[in-house]
Amino acid sequence: MIFGELPLDDCLGAILAHSQRVGSEMFRKGRELSGADIAALRASGLTHLTVAKLQPGDIGENEAAHRLASALIGAGKKLLLDPAFAGRVNIHAATAGVVALEPAGIDALNAIDEAVTLATLPAFSAVEAGQMVATLKIIPYAVAADVLERALARIAAAPAPLLRHHPYRGRRIALIQTELPGVKASVLDKTERVTAERLAAMGQAEPGTARCPHNQAALSAALQSALAGGAEMVLVVGASAISDRRDVIPAAISTLGGTIDHFGMPVDPGNLLLLAHIGKVPVLGLPGCARSAKLNGCDWVMQRLLSDLTVGAGDIRALGIGGLLAEIPSRPLPREARPQPQKPKVAAIVLAAGRSSRMGRNKLLLDWNGKPIVTHVLDRLAGIGFAETIVVTGHQAAKVKAALGERPGMRIIEARDHATGMAASLKAGLKALSSTSDAALVILGDMPQISTDLLKRLIGAYQPLEGRAIVLPVADGKRGNPVLFDRRFFAEMLQLEGDVGARHIIGGNAELVAEVPAPAHEIFVDVDTPEAYQQLLAGSTP
Repeated sequence: MIFGELPLDDCLGAILAHSQRVGSEMFRKGRELSGADIAALRASGLTHLTVAKLQPGDIGENEAAHRLASALIGAGKKLLLDPAFAGRVNIHAATAGVVALEPAGIDALNAIDEAVTLATLPAFSAVEAGQMVATLKIIPYAVAADVLERALARIAAAPAPLLRHHPYRGRRIALIQTELPGVKASVLDKTERVTAERLAAMGQAEPGTARCPHNQAALSAALQSALAGGAEMVLVVGASAISDRRDVIPAAISTLGGTIDHFGMPVDPGNLLLLAHIGKVPVLGLPGCARSAKLNGCDWVMQRLLSDLTVGAGDIRALGIGGLLAEIPSRPLPREARPQPQKPKVAAIVLAAGRSSRMGRNKLLLDWNGKPIVTHVLDRLAGIGFAETIVVTGHQAAKVKAALGERPGMRIIEARDHATGMAASLKAGLKALSSTSDAALVILGDMPQISTDLLKRLIGAYQPLEGRAIVLPVADGKRGNPVLFDRRFFAEMLQLEGDVGARHIIGGNAELVAEVPAPAHEIFVDVDTPEAYQQLLAGSTP
């Protein structure tokens, strides 16, 4: 790859290394320069540019990142990929579960070349559905083909997948609490409630519960009853903490032929955990901290067991580094909670309120390939995972609503002042959004050729913490629709009036705009006139 300052005549197809303002438009770094771009740059007085220019044998950053990330997740459906953007592919969990890693293999992959980087959550992290578990990033604009092949070979040769997601599997779980005189019923009730909530976060149904006196014979009988009832995991919370392998809880397990795998763990809170099994059923003796909803070492063990990961004595001993989870009385200052980063929630706003004055009839209801045009747009949105979908109607609202029918996650609202211009429809859609949506993708209802792939790439490019807070598609150097806006711009957008879009907001925040290459027909072809409709009928199919 050539990187440096080149004459404009040598920059066709090169990648812009530094953002460059051209008149009122900002050409952002990473832009592949077209002939029209070169002409505009020359007209602005430039003669040279700092660019990256791929050579034979170079693999572009997005292709390389996609190929590596695809190899990492394999053919299963447990991990999902975002579209590659700026050399990055984010990897997400399809369902709740636990992430397992091969640290040595990941270190070896990262050591192949500084151009290739893989960052992950810590090993055995519990994740929710949709949560990011790793990100594959190509540092420069391209990598040499031999570097990519060596990285792919390293992934393929690993004895186990470098990155694995283990979904939770539902089990029949029993909770047994032992009682001593003076133990309040309210404490036992709270423990049942907290345990049910803890297990629900791990994809489990409410456990069966039992209580018995805190002695070996009574607990043995309760354990036997739970096993006879089909329990696939048993949790025991004692009225008194376990203090020895010969204490009441381990003794009761041993009486039934059970095996004590390990007592104690280098995790605080959670030191007094007991790991055992009776036959193939794991039995956990939980310390007193399990009565609290706060994270403790018991959570780590249960998460692994419920996602079908093996847990033995060696696994528990290895938890010491990072095992200090809370302050003890000699260090009374509590730690600040750090929530896990979540995938941004993106909503879709479909503008379907226009009067179609240039068409002479409602363009949204015109037939294309057997369905009204507007339904094709909604079909493309389905299944992408939008946090919510708002359709804004106005002109012939009842007919548009009837054409759309009932769709999961869709809400139809009417902008009664839609005749005042596009701003009225946009503001109605923004006001209808819930407070939990982080961003909104604004799409026109008469763009039936928009593709699911492009929509996914637009969402994947939205990385507000990395400075990509407005995302839009571009073809031949021109920007089109739809456009994704971070929530920070909503207040300003709500001040728009008349038939004015948000173009000035985009122009005023050029440093926050990310451009996604797109096919021209997807982002420019709307159906405003009879001629455009005839061209649509004569052209491509969905």
